[in-house]
Amino acid sequence: MKVLQVAAEIFPLVKTGGLADVAGALPQALARAGADVRLVLPGLPAIADAVLHQKTVCEIGAAFGAARVRLTLGTMPYSGLPVYVVDAPYLYRRGGSPYQAPDGNEWSDNAQRFALLGWVAAHIAAGEFDPDWVPDVLHTHDWHAAMACAYAHAHAPTRAARVFTVHNLAYQGLFPAGDFNLLGLPARYMAASGVEYHSQLSFMKAGLKFADRVTTVSPTYAREIATHEYGCGLDGVIRGRGGDVCGILNGVDPEVWNPATDAGIAKRYQADSLVGKAVCKHALQTELGLERRADAPVFGVVSRLTSQKGLDLVLAALPGILQRGGQLALQGNGDRALEAAFEGAARAHPAQVAVRTVYDEALAHRIIAGSDALLMPSRFEPCGLTQLYALRYGTLPVVRRVGGLVDTVVDATDETIRTDRATGFSFEPASSMALEVTVDRLLHAFGQPALWQQLMRRAMAQEFSWDVAAASYMRLYAQCRTK
Repeated sequence: MKVLQVAAEIFPLVKTGGLADVAGALPQALARAGADVRLVLPGLPAIADAVLHQKTVCEIGAAFGAARVRLTLGTMPYSGLPVYVVDAPYLYRRGGSPYQAPDGNEWSDNAQRFALLGWVAAHIAAGEFDPDWVPDVLHTHDWHAAMACAYAHAHAPTRAARVFTVHNLAYQGLFPAGDFNLLGLPARYMAASGVEYHSQLSFMKAGLKFADRVTTVSPTYAREIATHEYGCGLDGVIRGRGGDVCGILNGVDPEVWNPATDAGIAKRYQADSLVGKAVCKHALQTELGLERRADAPVFGVVSRLTSQKGLDLVLAALPGILQRGGQLALQGNGDRALEAAFEGAARAHPAQVAVRTVYDEALAHRIIAGSDALLMPSRFEPCGLTQLYALRYGTLPVVRRVGGLVDTVVDATDETIRTDRATGFSFEPASSMALEVTVDRLLHAFGQPALWQQLMRRAMAQEFSWDVAAASYMRLYAQCRTK
């Protein structure tokens, strides 16, 4: 089966969040499952400069505001998978993030930049740009690639089944209605039955409406987004798709996240030999300037600093955590008020709180390896990957019971501890008080070394394999093609 994967970012070349990890790992797992996989990526500098052995497939010409668009085919470094690069320097070769300028503002031409990505993917799927390789499945990820479904529906008839994965429904790719004229779609698509959304243009809706099947990155999130509370205004569209919507849980790449092989941590370790975990904790405390105490529980945070991630709850609960002897090691950036508040806490308590408002993949590994627990009290969470990494490293997650956190963390109750199923701590209300009560339960367990090691080992024994996810996607692809 030939599968074309379309995304705006990919680990390790360009990463702003979990989408990049999925785009980097899922195609490799599909290839191991027997699929003939290729990717389509925008020609961002970090991508265009890293893809190997690029050859021109076709000269597309002027499109979407760019005077010259070229499609190349090369191979991904690290994985060796074939990848199409949409080479449009005017739209992609610029500084900043994939979505924002260096000043933090969204690029004003994002509608054209990501419409081009989808348009090219749709024409590849139709066999128009590379007749030597025509996919059976067109799989697009999040709003950045969603327009491929609309273009395939409108302009590029294809036998390829269309699959669209929602990674985070809160980010919808909304643009002024006037931008519709830049897309080259028939006027009938700017309607409630198409991509119109409250007098705006919604790329996310294009995927939801025009894919054959819609997936999310966890089963619980698939159910949640059909409700008013979590549907971000699109719950009616999602309910309208009925059984075409399902959730497939993300996995962990063991080549990247594995304490037994991780060369970037102070000492490697595994479940049957946890000495290295203590070494990593001591090294983290030393690196971050925290008091070096083995009996002080270190709470790690590796996250965007946003209300979605519940970091305001962490901030409110922090005085209680510090009063109980805990320490906080936080890495992340985002909301400037949250950044400033956590930095203020670090200045006030330098031996207990360390804050790094940058994204640093290597530091993320050291924090997860060196922390005792991970704080992730998200208000909503499509899947969450950080808690999966934490489980693998024996760092017990503290999470709210939402989305993929429900599907991956087993709360440490008397029953789950007795039956050796507990892997972390969870709570329901989005309140700092509920978080503090849960932290109290964790500290009680932390004070019992035998129990704590039991929880760590059970957490590390969890298997969230991309090969399992790939098998589910392969079954889904087969179902789409027989509809």
